[in-house]
Amino acid sequence: MRANRLFGPLTRFGVVVAFIACAIDQASKLYLLKVVDLEAHGPIRLGPFFDFVLTRNTGISYGLFQSAGPLGQWLLLAVKALAVVLLWVWLAHARDRLTALSLGLIIGGAIGNAIDRLAYGWVADFVYFHITTAHWRFSWYVFNLADVAIVAGVAGLLYDSVLGGRAAKAP
Repeated sequence: MRANRLFGPLTRFGVVVAFIACAIDQASKLYLLKVVDLEAHGPIRLGPFFDFVLTRNTGISYGLFQSAGPLGQWLLLAVKALAVVLLWVWLAHARDRLTALSLGLIIGGAIGNAIDRLAYGWVADFVYFHITTAHWRFSWYVFNLADVAIVAGVAGLLYDSVLGGRAAKAP
């Protein structure tokens, strides 16, 4: 029963989602780093609200806990590995596709950023969202597609816990 749960249909679905999210993230980073050579090219304006810029993030989400040394990098990798294992356990107990999808997105995004950390010692962030008007300016953190997958996964879990089918049936 345990092995069946670890590799059941919802778990397999979540793992496929994780693989796709990680692959898309890594492909986008390799393209921008190696083909476009974003580091040498500099910022690329995509429109009035988006630019491609290269940011080397040695910390975690939104640049928190910046770690320049190898010990800090390995500590962040260890925490990330533990998080992926715990998320996989949660995935093995998923009871619906939305939860499996959401956990797969989070796992895939975490692994995508972990690959960067192993390969470069930092995470490649490149999407810069901003809005500038005559009287107001908004600048969001520079992020990557792994971050988008993680945020989408968390949003899916929040939706499922608050408005999902089980929440409506709860007493």
